[in-house]
Amino acid sequence: MKTGSINVTSENIFPVIKKFLYSDHEIFLRELVSNAVDATQKLKTLARAGEFSGDTENLKVRVSVDPEAGTLTVSDNGIGMTAEEIDKYINQIAFSGATEFLDKYKKDGASIIGHFGLGFYSAFMVSKKVEIRSKSYKDEPATMWSCEGNPDFTMDTCDKAERGTDIILYLDDENKANMTLKYTIENLLKKYCKYLPIPVVFGKKTEWKDGKEVETEEDNQINETQPLWIKAPADLKDEDYLKFYHELYPMAPDPLFWIHLNVDFPFHLTGVLYFPKIENNEFRRDKIQLFCNQVFVTDQVEGVVPEFMMLLHGVIDSPDIPLNVSRSYLQSDQNVKKISGYITKKVADRLQEIFNEDRTKYEEKWDDLKIFTQYGMLSDEKFYEKAINFALIKNTEGHYYTADEYRKLVEGNQTDKDGQLCYLYSDDKVAQYSYIEAAKAKGYDVIETGGQLDTPWMNQQEQKQEKCHFNRIDSDTLSNLIKKADAKKVEFGESERRENNALLEHRLPSHGRDR
Repeated sequence: MKTGSINVTSENIFPVIKKFLYSDHEIFLRELVSNAVDATQKLKTLARAGEFSGDTENLKVRVSVDPEAGTLTVSDNGIGMTAEEIDKYINQIAFSGATEFLDKYKKDGASIIGHFGLGFYSAFMVSKKVEIRSKSYKDEPATMWSCEGNPDFTMDTCDKAERGTDIILYLDDENKANMTLKYTIENLLKKYCKYLPIPVVFGKKTEWKDGKEVETEEDNQINETQPLWIKAPADLKDEDYLKFYHELYPMAPDPLFWIHLNVDFPFHLTGVLYFPKIENNEFRRDKIQLFCNQVFVTDQVEGVVPEFMMLLHGVIDSPDIPLNVSRSYLQSDQNVKKISGYITKKVADRLQEIFNEDRTKYEEKWDDLKIFTQYGMLSDEKFYEKAINFALIKNTEGHYYTADEYRKLVEGNQTDKDGQLCYLYSDDKVAQYSYIEAAKAKGYDVIETGGQLDTPWMNQQEQKQEKCHFNRIDSDTLSNLIKKADAKKVEFGESERRENNALLEHRLPSHGRDR
């Protein structure tokens, strides 16, 4: 038996891990399952490299709870660890086995999730004691490691026969009741592990029999190992995208459009972004889910996507997004900026493509797309440069025009004497009906507005376009809104002036003339 102290810089490391390292204590399950997936992916990598010749077809991760013992166990049949590896990777906090493995197998290790080595220690956020029982794929004895949430540990051989690793959490009193509930663990697995690339099993599937729910012999697999976003767009149909959307957002109406992201250079990025139908001006900013190699990270994606795209729904997956040690917060760097810029360009290009391919369909969707597009134009200059070609203006007759088309439509008749183009708009067609009809009688066209961002968007157009201004249709008379010529000056000759003066003097009271 070996005893020792974990190599840490401070004996207070466990309280720090328990209370402050992770933003949410439930994340421990994501970290442990992710590590288990790593172990299976490493075995596949070794098999491809010719260093392992055993079976890699039935690799999986199992999660189980024992309410009576107060334990939660995460097991895998992956690469396993020798005593030396446990001593190296577990007893030296923050030395990441994944990092070392990636360095060795750079070309074939992209699916390894972990990058830090602190993930295992998240187990102590909910546990009073943690055990590791592991048998390596190498021909070496199995090892058991045990620690009670302080720098002291024990290591010894154990009787584990099958290759792989079991992480056994002896839950503390605060978490024992909740973390041994089937409902709790299944929900956490579905939240964080729903799309992991290796099967994650939690118990058995159930069925109703004789009026009660009973377990079957079939494993209850939590996750979909081949989610839609990692598939080739050419292999997918519209029904596939709609089905996936409703898996993510069960109660939402069908989306307007979607964009399949897939880029390998200069960074790796996959995903699907949907344009939702926004109802009742309800803007939710937590609808884009961020994944790292199919591991759910967060739905707070500020910085990864531009602010205006927070109105979109969907999934983004990138191993190149920098995360802190808990994978809970994003860190700002050049990769994030590049990814944000790429997404902006991709979305703009897709909208332009839809506009070009089927303008009628695009116009039918415009009233729903309008607020997103205007928001983007107001907040992102690069998006504005592209969007000005597919952002539409709707007039009171229900016809749609691009900015350039509309300018050409009205500039001949609505340019004033100073060369200023006057755009007339109505923000209430019913209340301003008579004004609109009067404008139409003079051959003028009126824009229909009233959206939340129409006013700032019109202000932006006045700044961007040369010699133009927007006037509300009822803000003045039409002759003042679009002044066509200077008022004629009345000029009198000398004789007319004398006659007018005499007339005025004759009409003034006598006492007024005597003064």
